[in-house]
Amino acid sequence: MIEGVKVKKLKMIPDERGRLMEMVRADDEDFLKFGQVYMTTCYPGVVKGWHYHKKQYDYMTAVKGMLKIVLYDNRDSSSTRGEVNEFFAGDSNLIRITIPPGVCHGFKCIGTGEAIVINTVTEPYRYEDPDEFRIHPHHNDIPYEWDRQDG
Repeated sequence: MIEGVKVKKLKMIPDERGRLMEMVRADDEDFLKFGQVYMTTCYPGVVKGWHYHKKQYDYMTAVKGMLKIVLYDNRDSSSTRGEVNEFFAGDSNLIRITIPPGVCHGFKCIGTGEAIVINTVTEPYRYEDPDEFRIHPHHNDIPYEWDRQDG
C-alpha cells in the first residue's frame, strides 16, 4: 500500500425506509479537517485522471456504479515512490480511500451505467489558485495502462 493511503470498509445500514452509509466521520482516525464535499460522475469506459494535490487530502467514496480507482506515488520523499495501487470500488465494494497530497490519482468507470463519487477534501477549491495539477491520462511517465485486463 502506498505510504499514507488508507482504505476503510464501509457498512451499509438498510431498513424498510432505505439505506444509510457513513462515509467520513470527524472521529475517524485518519480524518484531518473539513474543506468541502463534492460529487463527480463518470460515464462507462471514461477515464478521469490523472491529477494530484500539493496540500489537499481526498477522502473518496464511490456511491453508485463501479470504478477502478488507481493511485500512483509520485512523491520524492516517500518510501513507496513509484508504487501503484488499484482499487475496485462502488456497489460491489463499499470503501473509502484516503489519498494524501502528492499521490497521483484517477478513476475509470467499469460498470454499465454512470458512476457517482462523493469526495470529502481537506481544502476548499480555490478557483483563482487551484491545488490541482493534471497529468494526461494516457501519455505520461506513470507505469499504468487503463485498458481492461481480459483473460
